[in-house]
Order: sequence, then structure tokens, then C-alpha cells
Amino acid sequence: MTDHDQLFKKLLREFFSEFIELFLPEVATYLDTSEIKFLDKEIFAALASRDKRNADLVAQVKFKNTATNFLIHIEPESARRKRRGAFARRMFDYFAMLTRQARMPVYPIALLSYDSPRDAEDDGFSVTFPDKQVLEFRFTIIQLNRLNWRDFLRHDNPVASALMVKMGVATEERVEVKKECLRMIARLRIDRERSHFLAQFVDTYLSLNAEEEKQFIAKMETLPDEEKEQTMEFLTSWEERGFNRAVEQERDLVISLFEERFGKLSRRLLKSIQQLPAAQLHALGKNLLKIADTRALTRWLSEQTSSNERAPK
Repeated sequence: MTDHDQLFKKLLREFFSEFIELFLPEVATYLDTSEIKFLDKEIFAALASRDKRNADLVAQVKFKNTATNFLIHIEPESARRKRRGAFARRMFDYFAMLTRQARMPVYPIALLSYDSPRDAEDDGFSVTFPDKQVLEFRFTIIQLNRLNWRDFLRHDNPVASALMVKMGVATEERVEVKKECLRMIARLRIDRERSHFLAQFVDTYLSLNAEEEKQFIAKMETLPDEEKEQTMEFLTSWEERGFNRAVEQERDLVISLFEERFGKLSRRLLKSIQQLPAAQLHALGKNLLKIADTRALTRWLSEQTSSNERAPK
């Protein structure tokens, strides 16, 4: 199962400044992005005794041209709270605890990624008596399902390329949205590790069926030649990485199952299995129960090596 909050947390960590620039441009004008320190491990230990849940992402940052620090607390939420007002109260609780613990101003943000409902979430918590208002707490809400993905096409921003898939995409828009997300990732020309993460994020939340895949390929063919080449080159490297990762996972599983049956395998056997190409590794997995012992395994691997040597180059 997908851990949605952790996936969003990784996105925010990798592209924190870009997130602020995209959704909070006014904050970006006074935020010093040269010094960003994530406080998860340092501050949550003090909060744990008060609240079993952890505030999801807390960054210590500075105001531009000053030595003054403040905190930005971002709370990703992938499911709507059943009780009205419960989430706002939780945001206030975190605000109070963080303020008390860190002794610095806190800027609270909620990033809501659930698909439904689409009515606006409460963005404040108050305490009021008949004769006076004791408290009025407000926080920023970014409710993705109330945003229009087309409004973000002009932003070549890695956070936009990922989060457009959560912006209330209609069924008939799925192929178009995925195309635009992947086009943007390719245009960004960021390092391979992070671009592959963005593509995987998009694929997690917008996985196309067979018919949609055909439509997607057809749409990619309509791109201008230079952009098509750039985008397809990126997609090829991403797909190859996914394939290689799947092969490694299958290899680890096969080795684990053999060691469960026969005990620790010798270095020689491990090396032979690790050198198998994908097709032969898959064949080994299918023959796992037919191989009675390590001698039979050695013999099977030797046969594959001989077969590879005889194959035409």
C-alpha cells in the first residue's frame, strides 16, 4: 500500500523552496532559501509525549537579510477528517506545541491531497465567549482537489509537475494531464534521481489503463520533434530504471527463497545468480521447486552459462 503522507513528505523535502515559490509567492519574497534546516528528529521527541502523531514537516528558515529564524510547518493530509473542525484543532495544537518548544514564530500550512469531498476545509480555530474572542488562529490551506491543473501549466516547477495529478482531474483529462506532467519534468532537466522520483510520483497517482496508454503514445507523437525527442529520452531512462529495479527485487526474492530451502548460498552461487540476465533469472524462479539441492542449482546455473557462451554474438 502507498504511504501517501511519506510520499508527499519526500516531495516537500526534495523541493521545499519550489513548493513555497509555487503556492506561497509572498512568503518567497521574504524567505532566505540558502538556509533550510528540517527539524523532524530534533523537535519531535519533545512533542511525542504530548501527541503520539508527529507534525509532518517542520523547517527552520530565516527572514531575508536578518538573523531571525522562524518555522514553516507543513501538514500533508491524504484523508478528510470525519468530525468537522477536528483538523483545524489539530493544526492549532501543533502550532501551540511548536511555538512553545522552539520559541520562534511558526507559519502553518496544510496540504490536502484527498480526492473528495471538494467542499472547502476549515482554515481556522477559534475560542469565543459571549463577551470576547479569546483566540483566532488561522493557517494556510492548499486543497488540491479545488485547484485547476491547467492553471499550473505555465509554471515549470517540479512541485507543479507532480501535484497537477491531484487537482481534481476528470476522467476524460487523465491522459492529457499525465502527458503535461511528464513533459514538464523533461523540460526541467533536473538530475536523474529527482526526475525519476517525480515521474514515479505521477505514475503512482495517475496510472493509465491499456486504452489510455495508447492515447498517451498518440499524444506524445504530436509533440514538436525536439520536445518529443527530449521527453521520450527521459521516459525511456525512467522505464529502464523501473525495469532494472524490478529485476533486482526478483533477484533478491529468488536468492532469499533458495537460502530458505538450502541455507546460506556460497559466494560462487550468489555471483552466478547475480550475473543472470532477466529472462534466465525469471526461468530460475519458475524452476525453483524443481531444484532439489545446491548441486542441482549449480548444475542449472552451469547449463545457463554454457547456453550463453554458445549463443551467437
